Amino acid sequence: MSKSPTGPSRSAHSHSKNQSAPKNQSTSTADPHRDRFRTRHPVLTALVPVLVVVTAIATLVVVKLAGNSGPSAAASSHLTTGSSATADPGTTALSPAVVAALSVPAATLDAVGSPGSVLLPTKTGSGAVGRAADGKPLITYVGAEYCPYCAAERWSLAVALSRFGTFSNLSGTHSSDTDVYPDTQTLSFYGSTYSSPYVDFQAVEEATNQRVGGTYHALQTPTAAQSALIAKDDPQGSIPFLDIANRYVIIGASFSPQVLQGLSRSQIAAQLQNPTSAVAQAIDGAANDITAAITTVTGNQPGSVGNSAAIAAIAQKLGA
Repeated sequence: MSKSPTGPSRSAHSHSKNQSAPKNQSTSTADPHRDRFRTRHPVLTALVPVLVVVTAIATLVVVKLAGNSGPSAAASSHLTTGSSATADPGTTALSPAVVAALSVPAATLDAVGSPGSVLLPTKTGSGAVGRAADGKPLITYVGAEYCPYCAAERWSLAVALSRFGTFSNLSGTHSSDTDVYPDTQTLSFYGSTYSSPYVDFQAVEEATNQRVGGTYHALQTPTAAQSALIAKDDPQGSIPFLDIANRYVIIGASFSPQVLQGLSRSQIAAQLQNPTSAVAQAIDGAANDITAAITTVTGNQPGSVGNSAAIAAIAQKLGA
């Protein structure tokens, strides 16, 4: 896949392929087809460079590691998923309450299970588990801050990964206010660090939600290895893109961002703890599916997660 100096050009699911920011679209009715939110969303090439370098680093925020079994913290990796030295005008600090809520209790996640309204990851058929240089299974995410489908998927990915490790320096953001599902509240992986004894996580946020001259500020460009994954499993260049150790992929969102419309980050976070809420059914349900896919490449580690009846049942659905 060819890349421009500021990131790839991605074609749109409902917008024409151009350099202009998408116009606002009505979201008053639900998607008529469940898989509409698995279609393509564009990344628009920025016309201006990323903003100036700053020296301040965001306040540390942490998602607690669930479970005490498995390797010690000293055995974990510490991967920075974005350059925290580069300003991102589209983000703000996350409140401690929102960060804490990402560690959803196992009982709540088990109660949610895998709702039929949430789309499962797709098995790639690849034989070898994709691993990072340290030998751990590698999870790769590519998205953009303006993208509403990425906004929805990040919640589930953060909840899932919190069962395997810890985040620091997560920030708050929102999707574009002129795109479909405008101003969807979410978090950003840009500038964050993830530490886990079980998996490595690499995230690429290709653009901010801030426009200059009709285009979005560029943030990051996928590496050659990440571009190869995209070319293999996502040749149309869709976002969000999630590769789980070369075994499973999610292209597009697992659920419709409409369920998050009109809610603040605090309201979304609070509903994650209520298994009967529409938010928990969507976010926690998708997190369970991602979790099950991850356990298939970690050897069911940690045991407190991999041996859960709910996660084991989903893994079986995934064809593990």
